[in-house]
Amino acid sequence: MALLNSPAAKLAIVTVLLSLLVATTSGYGGPGQMVGGRTDIEDVKTNKEVQELGQFSVEEHNRSLIRTLSRRAGNGGAVGELKFSEVVEAQKQVVSGIKYYLKVSAVAKSGEQRVFDSVVVVKPWMQNSRELLNFAPSTDRDVHF
Repeated sequence: MALLNSPAAKLAIVTVLLSLLVATTSGYGGPGQMVGGRTDIEDVKTNKEVQELGQFSVEEHNRSLIRTLSRRAGNGGAVGELKFSEVVEAQKQVVSGIKYYLKVSAVAKSGEQRVFDSVVVVKPWMQNSRELLNFAPSTDRDVHF
């Protein structure tokens, strides 16, 4: 009994209880959701931040395309450039910052409406810290407009 009254034992008990409390509250985002897992973003079409990230994705893709074409062809031809329409689906994941997984609808120069998968990382504690990690045609056939 004296062992439970020692400062070390009390500290150990408090540490275990706090660990359990943290694990069951802040570490658990809801049914079926794991820490660090992706979560769906609701109301994507009215979410200003998500729509801005979609616009950023298309602009970065176009800038990259223009740089690549001008290196290859020696001109700034914007063949294949896209025009942003809207983000139609989005998820986010807390990493070292926030990683956004976007389904971006854009119009090609031919007028064809296409959907692209985009991954953008934002570090909120840094000013203007958006980085496009991936932008490619979507293979998902179940995108809802």
